[in-house]
Amino acid sequence: MAFVHLHTHSEYSLLDGANRIPELVSHVKSLGMDSLAVTDHGNMHAAWRFYEEAKAQGIRSEEHTSELQSH
Repeated sequence: MAFVHLHTHSEYSLLDGANRIPELVSHVKSLGMDSLAVTDHGNMHAAWRFYEEAKAQGIRSEEHTSELQSH
């Protein structure tokens, strides 16, 4: 059974992301994974770049956002 990270932040994630899209996708591919989800906080700025990079490297992409909530 394949493993897929479903909660990953990119450099576009507000306050806590450091993964650069090309390096992130390359690393996932080097680990033998065929899919990755990017779930940045508060925005979808990485969506198109992530989609294009994943497609170019043969990785299936999922893009989502996590909303920050304050009480």
